[in-house]
Amino acid sequence: MSIPFVDLHAQYLSLKDEIDAAIARTIANSSFVRGPDVESFEAEYSSLMDIKHTISCANGTDALYIAMKALGVKPGDEVITTAQSWISTSETIGQHGATPIFVDVDPVTSTIDVAKIAERITSRTVGIIPVHLYGQMADMPAIMNLAGKHGLWVIEDCAQAHLATIDGRKAGQFGTITTWSFYPGKNLGAMGDAGAITTNDDALARHMACFARHGGLVKGDHEMEGINSRLDGLQAAILRVKLPHLSRWTRERRAIAKRYDALLADIPGIATPTEVAGREHVYHLYVIEADNRDALAAALKDRGIPTVINYKRALPFLPAYAHLRHTPADFPVAHRLQGRILSLPIFAELNEEQQDAIVAAVRAVATA
Repeated sequence: MSIPFVDLHAQYLSLKDEIDAAIARTIANSSFVRGPDVESFEAEYSSLMDIKHTISCANGTDALYIAMKALGVKPGDEVITTAQSWISTSETIGQHGATPIFVDVDPVTSTIDVAKIAERITSRTVGIIPVHLYGQMADMPAIMNLAGKHGLWVIEDCAQAHLATIDGRKAGQFGTITTWSFYPGKNLGAMGDAGAITTNDDALARHMACFARHGGLVKGDHEMEGINSRLDGLQAAILRVKLPHLSRWTRERRAIAKRYDALLADIPGIATPTEVAGREHVYHLYVIEADNRDALAAALKDRGIPTVINYKRALPFLPAYAHLRHTPADFPVAHRLQGRILSLPIFAELNEEQQDAIVAAVRAVATA
């Protein structure tokens, strides 16, 4: 049995007629850059997420860069963020000349440890970027309370958390600005790079839309120096087809994760992810902890089961941040997890036969 880590082709086949029609319509209209599908997608995404403004852009990394530009991040500033994430979260801080101030992660959720944020706040701190890692939200009520006390802005990095909730409130409804990725493998994925920024702040929304479009909302009328970060019309048309299915795909991912939890529960040396009470995890990734992780991953590969390590090194230990001179003692939880985490295949179309084969292989290797 062939089992992919993510089956994007299966998703395409399930919507083939609609996607093909959307692509054909875009080609017929030559609406390749912005155009009606981009504007409609922005409105539809805002409606689903219950957020006033959606500003589409080229990718999730640009979303973070544009958000910080709008908030005035500058050299000498410090921005607090999690030690465990993809580098987009921290590299965009550095691109503004600011310093990423890493905070260790909670051992249960792998999201930023709120209890450790306060000790990292200094007179140079301007904001906090929590990441809703793997699809489970960070403790946003506590983070917003802390940010309010210190006069800090908050950017929610929601690249992996479309429709995740905490106490019934959706991801993206807490921070000053929220950034999103629609990379193909995301829970809502385009067929190429794509991203968006959301906010309820009218002035910030206009500024970010302007900056992302060469500094002007009208072609040739440049109010500022900006960048070129626009959502392609083709990608917007495809995302519009997929968006109405996101809620169903989320339910299916959650059901698959729940079944994994039950099937893996009694396997020695394997720990399944924990969903905290009050939080609805959307399982962009299903990440287990495993004793002898590398040996397990290699043995599963030999059996035809693909796995991924998200992420092999916590951010403070990457060569890009060697100049910060961090040691494992600075981030003990993130350092421990980077040697134990392993992502198993999960996507809405994963069937029980495939899932049974994955679990059987894990069991066989772990109990050998």
